[in-house]
Amino acid sequence: MRVRFPLLHPRWLGTHLMAVLAALGCLGLGYWQYERAQEPDRSAITNPVEDLARATDIGALLEPGAYMPLDLANEAVRTSGVYDAENQLLSPALSPEGEEGYYVIVPLVTDDGAAVTVNRGWIPLDAAGADGAVPPVPDGEATVSGWLMPPQGEATRGYTAIVSEGQIARISSALLVNEWPYPLYEGYVTLAEQTPAETAGAASQLREIPPPDPPQEITWNIKNLSYAAQWVVFGIAVVVFWISLMRRELDERRAAREGGAGGTASPSAADGPQPSVAGATAD
Repeated sequence: MRVRFPLLHPRWLGTHLMAVLAALGCLGLGYWQYERAQEPDRSAITNPVEDLARATDIGALLEPGAYMPLDLANEAVRTSGVYDAENQLLSPALSPEGEEGYYVIVPLVTDDGAAVTVNRGWIPLDAAGADGAVPPVPDGEATVSGWLMPPQGEATRGYTAIVSEGQIARISSALLVNEWPYPLYEGYVTLAEQTPAETAGAASQLREIPPPDPPQEITWNIKNLSYAAQWVVFGIAVVVFWISLMRRELDERRAAREGGAGGTASPSAADGPQPSVAGATAD
């Protein structure tokens, strides 16, 4: 069967394949250079302990009831207030080793009447009902330093929809607002330091939560970024050249068809009468 469309001839199929592979190769190399351009700068890793010493007052970052931007996650913060020990809750959570247990959370009521959710630490599952497993919170004014964490979602490790009295399914202001009679700051603070310090008895099984992984800053490498841009330009140039080749092929074939049609036209009446065979014989 003869292929009538010129761009589907065998010689053009090879051209199409080479053009597609070249364009994809250029774009792939451009993406690779883009990835290399934003590799983490290992020298820019920060120290959580040093960050804690420069903690920011939570009131300077958030307002009660306001949305917490995700870029504030793991930010070192400080706040002061009075613990409401009567409203302490347990939230299902896994330890760093994967053991089942609970986070111990409590509202810290600030001077403006709003409350900051403080995650005091983690206790194992079998210690939840044991006396002395969780030491009492300090009386009076307390100053807390720690890391600001975003509200937990339903995909959080240790999350369960079934909880008992005195527990909360996850640490989220959307749930806690129904349990505590205070305006709440969104997110919660993982306790790192506290003044006055808690007095942990011999029976206490409250484990301090380790600090979050240190953030790694991204340093853009302009050289690799320029290489990425060059490869993208090369890929675009391949596509433009490919399209121009196909357009030229179609234009040439169209011109050839129009020229062939004009050269085979039949004689017309304007060319004058033609002598008949009978008249020639008579002469």
